Amino acid sequence: QVQLVESGGGLVQPGGSLRLSCAASGSIWRISNMSWYRQAPGKQRELVAIITSGGTTTYTDSVKGRFTITRDNAKSAVFLQMNSLKPEDTAVYYCKADISTPLRPGATFPYWGQGTQVTVSS
Repeated sequence: QVQLVESGGGLVQPGGSLRLSCAASGSIWRISNMSWYRQAPGKQRELVAIITSGGTTTYTDSVKGRFTITRDNAKSAVFLQMNSLKPEDTAVYYCKADISTPLRPGATFPYWGQGTQVTVSS
């Protein structure tokens, strides 16, 4: 069984910073893409940033230059450094990892974290 556990959310003032962490554990063969999504109240879940196993990153336009996604392959972890936060960044943030397991090493499935609340408010 594979689990993703997130941490690092909270309340921050506009212009502040937060760092989200997400660690995968369990029966893991390989992790390919790792990513962060967010969902604001009344809105659809949207992709924030994605990082490939080789370290290539892609960001949604609204966070470019403010957010940085990184990963630690040895720890099966992904991070999201969020700077210059704005009220519109308020949302529940979810990490996602595309993982194959030893039982089916040729098949990759998406796994999600439980979500962590980020609130940007004065």
